[in-house]
This record gives sequence, structure tokens and C-alpha cells, in this order.
Amino acid sequence: MGYVMGKSEGYNEKWHGHVTALSVAPEFRRLGLAGKLMAGLEDVSEKKRAYLSICSFASPTTWLSLYKKLGYTVYRRVLEYYSGNSSPMFEQDEDAFDMRKSLSRDPERKSMIPLEKPVRPEDVD
Repeated sequence: MGYVMGKSEGYNEKWHGHVTALSVAPEFRRLGLAGKLMAGLEDVSEKKRAYLSICSFASPTTWLSLYKKLGYTVYRRVLEYYSGNSSPMFEQDEDAFDMRKSLSRDPERKSMIPLEKPVRPEDVD
């Protein structure tokens, strides 16, 4: 039906969970499964005392709406994050939104304060 894959990484205040992949088969979409999968990953990240991040295509997608509905905010735009040269999946370079959600470790939501200027992939830590 679907899956979510993530990891914990970083150091000190930058310790965070990152959603590597989220996928739901078309016939199981709009049933709340993506939200339940993300909630499971949020629970694990909460236990690790981290905030959560995810990168999503900057072009309009259903996933972007879903992430916003789940409480994620666009933190920054990453220029040419998805490279058309490195994958047959992309015909051209595409920007991504680095989206974040604060958990209990960040009650002031500092990890979600949006950056004003876009960054390049090599500047992402």
C-alpha cells in the first residue's frame, strides 16, 4: 500500500530526522495512509529529540499540499536540487523546497524560520 523511509542525522541543534522517501500506491491514496506513515516517522524523531525535514519538488504537486497539511513549512528553496544530468527521471534540473516541522525539542520553532534567499545543493547541511 505504501511506505516511508527516513533517517536521523546532524549534530547538536542541527540533529534532525529526514524523510528520504514517502510513497503510496495510487489505489490507496486519499485514505489518510500518507499521514499515518508520516506520524510514525514523527514519533521516532520525537524519541530522538529532533525536528523533521523533507525535500519536495518546488513545482506544484499534491505532495506539497499534503506536507503543508501535516504541519510542514517551506524553510528554503534549493536551486537545481534534482539534477536532470544525473537521472533519467528528470529531463531538466528542478528546484526543491526544504520543508520542516518542529517537534518538542524546538518549542520556539527556530528550525522552521524560513530563509529569505534560495541556496544551492552544496550549501545544504
